[in-house]
Amino acid sequence: MTAIFAIVKRLLASNKISFIITALVVLCATSSGDAVLSNGNYTWLMAVFAPFFFVFYDFTKLIYLGASKKDYFFGCLISYGILAFCISFANTVIHLLIDPVYSAQTVINMMDVCKWTENGIIAAGLQQMFFLLLAMVFLHVLLSMQNRWYGWLTDGLLVAIICIFTPIAPLRAILAGFFKMIMLNGNAVLHIGICLLLSAALSFGGLIVLKRKTL
Repeated sequence: MTAIFAIVKRLLASNKISFIITALVVLCATSSGDAVLSNGNYTWLMAVFAPFFFVFYDFTKLIYLGASKKDYFFGCLISYGILAFCISFANTVIHLLIDPVYSAQTVINMMDVCKWTENGIIAAGLQQMFFLLLAMVFLHVLLSMQNRWYGWLTDGLLVAIICIFTPIAPLRAILAGFFKMIMLNGNAVLHIGICLLLSAALSFGGLIVLKRKTL
């Protein structure tokens, strides 16, 4: 456990660029018009940036320093959990305290769009956190496969699903239903359960991919 927590500390410390970019966007983003996107939603950028740094920058350095692949992966999962909590907390605070200040504009926050706030702000924060965790784990596993044939195959399948399912109404309904389950879900228990289940399945797949990964 000591090794894993040391890895977590290293991962979070090496993610400073993501913190800086996200903070600048959150503070500087402005919108015009009657309806604007909440600045809090820009905190989600951190969930997009972090897997890129963990996979393409930290993996090689940590393995060269003597970290095991297993400790690295569990360190990543813990780091994603910490980041998901911090991002969700930041956006929730902004939604509660800053969004109402823009009385002349309609502020759109994804917590409302996804129907999470229908269950109360605490449940909404938890739903947001587990969704972000799922998104980061998915990106991590996908990025880890990119230099292998099965990574290219997965990319092709994802593109094919989007290109084929989108224009065909029955298939588009299936795709929309999937996104409703993992994101646009007002049922807190079901939503959190699905996100945790998918995160666990992706994590298992990520371990398999990592065992085959070379420097």
